[in-house]
Amino acid sequence: MRTALITGASRGLGRALARELARDGWRLVVDARDADALSAAARAIGGDADPGNITAIAGDVADPAHRADLVRAVDGGLDLLVNNASTLGPTPMHRLAALPVTDLADTFATNVLAPLALIQDVLPGLRERRGAILNVTSDAAVENYETWGGYGLTKAALEQLSNVLAAEEPEVAVWWADPGEMNTDMLRAAGEDADAAPPPEEAAAAFHRLVTERPPSGRYRAADLAGTR
Repeated sequence: MRTALITGASRGLGRALARELARDGWRLVVDARDADALSAAARAIGGDADPGNITAIAGDVADPAHRADLVRAVDGGLDLLVNNASTLGPTPMHRLAALPVTDLADTFATNVLAPLALIQDVLPGLRERRGAILNVTSDAAVENYETWGGYGLTKAALEQLSNVLAAEEPEVAVWWADPGEMNTDMLRAAGEDADAAPPPEEAAAAFHRLVTERPPSGRYRAADLAGTR
């Protein structure tokens, strides 16, 4: 049975992608900071699937002890790591001239350092099973949206991390993928009109295609994977 570890799976894209994989019979290890929300999500993700195939572990990916719990949960082998958990940083979002550097350090800890640490922890198993890593990025990594600078910096760093990792690990597929705007709590917290954005299930279906078809390592956009522009 294929096993996937998905962070930030209590809502939005993480939850929707987990549900896609559960329907395909994957064994899932999922996490999120809110234990109650994660428990509810695990029940929804399971649907008609065997509940024994879903392990939910609440915690913060920036916490080394929590990451150790996740690694132990996939000790039997891992085929896919999805680094989806992330934070906007301080809201309301600031222009770079007013962005507190200490807050930016916390954003980097969640959006860049935690994914790298988790990759390091599970990479031996992924190499053994010729697995894959999906790092969820953003168009904010490459576009100059005002007030999105702090978040965009972290996603740009995650993209370059992925780019170098792909060169260093030819036996592991490494994808860094932009889901586009989605109707999520995160987009709403950023002050954007989330209700006008597509549901996260659309990006999840596109990323499911990425996992299923296993194209070469590289940067992908959900819109392109879905065959739209």
